[in-house]
Parts: sequence; structure tokens; C-alpha cells
Amino acid sequence: MFDKSCKNLLIRGVNWIGDSIMTLPALRALRKGMPEARISLLVKPWVSPIFESDPNIDEMIIYGNEYNSTFGKIKLSRLLDKKNFCSAVLFQNAFEAALIAFLARIKERAGYNRDGRGFLLTIPVPVSKNEKKEHQIHYYLRLIEQLGLKAEFSYPYLYIKFEERLRAREMLKEMKRPVLGINPGATYGSAKRWLPERFAEVMDWFIKDTDGSVVIFGGSNEVEIAEEIEYFVNRQGSNPPIPPLLKGGEGGLLNLAGKTSLKDLISLISECDVFVTNDSGPMHIAYAVGTPLVAIFGSTDARLTGPPAGEEVKGNIVISSGLACSPCFERNCKNNDMRCMYEISSDDVYHGIKEILPLKPAVFFDRDGTLCKDTGYINKYDQLQIFPQIESLSLLKKRGYKIIGVTNQSGIARGLVDEEFVKEVNEMFKNQYGFDDFYYCPHHPDDHCPCRKPEPEMLFRARAGYNVDFKKSYIAGDKESDMLLAKAVGAKGILVQTGVARESEYADFIAEDLREAVNWILENEKSF
Repeated sequence: MFDKSCKNLLIRGVNWIGDSIMTLPALRALRKGMPEARISLLVKPWVSPIFESDPNIDEMIIYGNEYNSTFGKIKLSRLLDKKNFCSAVLFQNAFEAALIAFLARIKERAGYNRDGRGFLLTIPVPVSKNEKKEHQIHYYLRLIEQLGLKAEFSYPYLYIKFEERLRAREMLKEMKRPVLGINPGATYGSAKRWLPERFAEVMDWFIKDTDGSVVIFGGSNEVEIAEEIEYFVNRQGSNPPIPPLLKGGEGGLLNLAGKTSLKDLISLISECDVFVTNDSGPMHIAYAVGTPLVAIFGSTDARLTGPPAGEEVKGNIVISSGLACSPCFERNCKNNDMRCMYEISSDDVYHGIKEILPLKPAVFFDRDGTLCKDTGYINKYDQLQIFPQIESLSLLKKRGYKIIGVTNQSGIARGLVDEEFVKEVNEMFKNQYGFDDFYYCPHHPDDHCPCRKPEPEMLFRARAGYNVDFKKSYIAGDKESDMLLAKAVGAKGILVQTGVARESEYADFIAEDLREAVNWILENEKSF
């Protein structure tokens, strides 16, 4: 039986970008199940940026090239031995992962019983018969469940530092909005790659239809594919031609293939308004940073490795051919015709883009201190004192804005507020004051959840449900976390002086009350 009281836990991470992202829900479940443990993660350097800002781990140990040899593995085992881990959980399936944990003299070693390594594990977990029938996320969650811990599904989420978001926005500041990101490569093989000329056709249509721009992403081994797409764009003879991005001026196309680190890639994809990609590491990044996504599948199965099901999936579209030979899971097409990719037309992909492209403006409102007086943990209607200026929000509705509430309600986790009461109040705002929706975070601050402001996960759900364009939107609140949230997504922040804070360096405007905030929005809306 797995020792849940372990205070010093090692996790062996997996080696690929997409797989690493699919372990994030299991990592979060481990943290929830073992809140007192110090959790260290052993990973290869090329996936480490995925975890750098994740609050669910306390330490990252880099499995660098110096540990690749036999002597290096012994050296790594000795390093781990000195850290006195009481347990190790192996997400990686390799024999080597179990061997290193064994040589490190970690008393308890848990992982799937495969690759001939069962004798090295103290808790060899049998592989489920449903392994090839369900999403890979559940493969890792089942391992946690078999250890006796609660393993609830949570949507993968990549934590991005505030300054990294701002840096990415600065890198794309000359690009016309909306910005389409495309990733035409795929590491696994050519059978996963859609046709370069069709990527080019979609890019051409997008720029002409939206007056926006396109960023091409890719690794150093995908530079040729990106250049081929640029060639097809030019060959198509766009009229007027699509200009490259020039320093100091606006352009329609920016080729970043082979020019970004993984850390920059994550934040840059988060800044795109929509993303088109093959089944690849960047595809997993896109859904984990909340960017609306069109994913193209040929030889692989989206049910196993595509954007996972969840409320956020409303903003994701998967396109596949549906041919009998697909998915085949081959690196290269055995029939030498790539029919599964040829069957997917440029029209199919562009229709998907238009369906999820966020174009609608919205105004997001905090609740306590903004819409109503902050009287502490509000749990009764007689504590709910709504500001009379809320009537002015109807002017925003008339101008076409979506009106959406976003509120942190940690009182639910603290046992001070009834969650059903929060839901009732939210419905009241929708029915009486015209709110289109109202989202809330029920978690304790110590949970470090992705939905607690200033993390933007609640806004991602709103964007997926209502096609909200953050860059044309506003966030009004009375706290610094509201202003940081606005900056995180590129919206304009309005600090309302009816609650906690009186000033904020991150606010675009400081309003005395809701009415002044609404008036400023109506006067300012043409500045976008």
C-alpha cells in the first residue's frame, strides 16, 4: 500500500512536450492528495519549462546529458539518494526510470508494470485493458488512483509568469489583430502533417478576411516546412501581397520557426487569438494555455491524445478525415498517398477557424466590492448590498458588450459560504441585471488553482463559451488581482473605488463607482 504520509516525494516525469502536459492533472491530483509532502520532479531539460511556474511542485531536478551514460545514471542515482526520498511515482514507463529509483535506494517505488521493470517496483501497477480506448490523461490519473489517492479529472493548465505574458505581447505588438498562430510540423512523422500549401491557403484567406496577421511556429527541424509555406503564400500571388513583419511597422506574416525557446513558445501561443496545428506538442500547449484551437488529425486518434473533454473544449475543434484507414498510428503512410490528410480541405479548417475566432467585446465584473458592498463572506441575502449604479450596465448591453461576472469565493472552501447560495446569487445577477454569465472560483488560495484570479482560467471558459476577444474587452474590479488579471489577458483594467483598493499601477482607469466605469468604457471603446 502506498504511503500517503510520505513527506518527501519524487516524481519521474515523461520526456515529450505533449505527454508532459497530459501528466499535469495527475500531478495536481498528487498535490491535492498529499498536501504536506515536498514534491520533486525529475525531468529532461527540454520539457522543464512546462513545470517551471507550476505551484504543484516544490523542486525540479534536471536530468541533463551528463547523466546519459551508465556512469552518469549511477551519479544521478547517488544525487537522488542524498535527497532521502521516501517514495517515487514514475509517470515514465521506461525500465531506466525504475532502475534509477532502485539505485537511489528510494524505499517505495510505484509505476506501471511494463517494459520488464516490475521486479524493480515495490508497487507495480497493472496496465488497464482500456489503455488504448481512453484519453492519455486518464492513463496517468489511473496510476494515482491505484495508489489509493483521489484522482479527479482537471483540465491541463500551464502556469505562465506575468512578465512572460507581457514579454510575448511585446514581441507581437506590431502584429495586426486578430493573430492566427499556425504550427505546420509534427515530430512523430509525416503522417501527422497537413499539407503546407493548404496551410498557406488558410493563412491567405485569414489575412484578407480579418485584416489580421499570422505567426508561423516550429522547431529548428521544421524551418524548411515554414519556409515552404511562405513560398506557397507568395506563389499564390495574394493581391495585395502579404507583407512580412518589419521592425517599426505592421505586417501580415511573422515566421518564428526555429527562433523560440519552449518558454517563449508557451507564452507566444497564449497571445494568439486562434491556433491551427497538427497533432503535436504545440497543440497540447495551445489547449493548456486556453487559446482557441483547430487541431488536424490524420494518423493519430484525437480521442486518445487530442484536446481533452471539458468546459474549455467549446473553444477547440478537431478535424479528421474519418477514413477507414485512420487512425493507423504509423509515422509514414504505408499506402504512400496520405489520403487522411488530403481529405481535409482548406475550407474545412477555415470554417473551424471562423467558428471559434473570438471577436466579441465583453466587460468582466468582479462581484464583492464592485457590484455589491464587500461585507465579508456573504452567505445571506441580507448581507448582499448591491450598488444602485449597477443599473448603468444596461448601457453596455445596448452597445453589444457581453456582461460577465468573475468572482473568487474562497469562503466555499473555508466552510463559511454555501456554494448553492453563490449559485443563486449568480443567477440573480443574470436574471435581474442582464449578465450573460457568472463564473466563480470556490477554491482556497492555498490550492493555487488556475481559476482563482489573477490566474485567467475563468476568462478562458468565458472566451470559449461566448467568443470573447480579450483585446477588445474590459475588466472592472476593486482589487489588485482584478487589474493583474486584465493585464494577463491584454484587456483594459478599471479599478472601481467602492471596495478594497484605491489605486493600482496596473489599472488603465480608476473610477469612483460603476457608473463612472461604464461611462469611461463607452467613451473609450473606439480606441481599440
